[in-house]
Amino acid sequence: MSLGTTAAVALVGLTGHVVEVQAQLAYSVPGFSLVGLPDTALSESRDRVRAAVLSSRIDWPNRKITVNLSPASLPKQGSAFDLAVAVAVLAGAGQVRAAGLDRVVHIGELGLDGRLQPVRGVLPMVAAAVAAGRTDVVVPTADVAEASLVPGARVRGATTLAQVVALHGGDPGTLPDVDPVRPARVTSVRRAPGDLADVLGQELPRTALEIAAAGGHHLLLTGPPGTGKTMLAARLPGILPDLTEAEAVEVTAVHSVAGTFDPGGGLLTRPPYEDPHHTATPAAVVGGGSGQPRPGAASRAHRGILFLDEAPEFGSRVLETLRQPLEHGELVIHRSGGTARFPARFQLVLAANPCPCGMATGKGLECTCTPMARRRYLGRLSGPLLDRVDLQVEVAPVGRAGMRGEPGEPSAVVAARVAAARAAARARLAGTPWTVNAEVPGTWLRERLRGRWSVMRDVDRALDTGAISLRGADRVLRLASTIADLAGRDEPTAGDVGQALVLRTGRAA
Repeated sequence: MSLGTTAAVALVGLTGHVVEVQAQLAYSVPGFSLVGLPDTALSESRDRVRAAVLSSRIDWPNRKITVNLSPASLPKQGSAFDLAVAVAVLAGAGQVRAAGLDRVVHIGELGLDGRLQPVRGVLPMVAAAVAAGRTDVVVPTADVAEASLVPGARVRGATTLAQVVALHGGDPGTLPDVDPVRPARVTSVRRAPGDLADVLGQELPRTALEIAAAGGHHLLLTGPPGTGKTMLAARLPGILPDLTEAEAVEVTAVHSVAGTFDPGGGLLTRPPYEDPHHTATPAAVVGGGSGQPRPGAASRAHRGILFLDEAPEFGSRVLETLRQPLEHGELVIHRSGGTARFPARFQLVLAANPCPCGMATGKGLECTCTPMARRRYLGRLSGPLLDRVDLQVEVAPVGRAGMRGEPGEPSAVVAARVAAARAAARARLAGTPWTVNAEVPGTWLRERLRGRWSVMRDVDRALDTGAISLRGADRVLRLASTIADLAGRDEPTAGDVGQALVLRTGRAA
């Protein structure tokens, strides 16, 4: 009886777990068993591994083969285990040197001709391996660039199974390093077109956009068609600052699992921008699907913008499932085989017409909708959802004077103010788990204002009249802190709170 052992990584959401792949070869009736809670794709690796070994002109051990994936209680999914299974079997058969092989992580799918195919999620897999102390990793050549983005990883790439066998002819514990791949700076997963200077007029919506960018606040834009709601939302990523290194790794890991990451550009350092169509299903927006859950648009927008154009046209199930990530910054997807967690700390931007025909603005003389149709249309955006949206601004039509006026400030100028405001907030929140004002709890904000309750008089009046809820009051204080940061003030004033209340409710207290 012979035993070969190596390692692989199982992904549950974005969390990687190192899996010990053990292959036992016994002198008994030939067969191949794979145990350890494999899914269908992983169970089929028995046939892929055997065909790949034979196609590589390597002798297949004609023995009873049992492959165990430990821990056995952890569900394993996908074809990324193929290479580890093949190496463990060949190590047990004496085809490769087994010494130190248990410290090497093998990731990759095998083709029937012995070639190695790239797989999704290589970056979080390698990161999990390095965190577990296993720095030697073998991946398909196509995944080397992505795997090498993980600091501390010693990555080797191979095109075929035969190359991996030749690689392990020496001591696997001393794998030579490859030249490191220098992470390049890229603009975004998707580049939102245009510049803020393209937006004519719209002073109030532009101000709201700047405040939203500076504090990480959610935003609702309402107005008739053609007023620039979509144009404003598309320009929001352009005034956001670059991601920090930790945030870039988070965002890149999400897009690696989703299969939308191009490793040739390096880590994603610009905030992503996602704008799903209103016909998108809940699984497409929040993630899920059959088998292994995949990140949806909400997770792909992590640390960036999720824009829902014509928001009332989205299904109520889609809109209501966004309440969890808006509150907690992550999505938890429950399946019978376990629970997957995906980060989803995005800025939500909603755009909506005032009614189905879109003309219920001003006096509404051109609107053909009944009052019931108007209420039913905007009623699709539920109160609990809107209560989590900090800024709610009406975008009015631009007249002839606005069309012929001077262009507004370009994105670069606004982005500089946003960056300064965010730096001020980050310095004030140093030592706390929060980095932007939108994340700060109300208790912390109210403690800052202790002894200065006169600043809160407009909020108190709005609470007394029922114009805002207690959650809404906290969000007004967050907005006021952002307004103060943009103005270069350490503390919000009564005027800042009043402006924040107008931007929150559309009216003064």
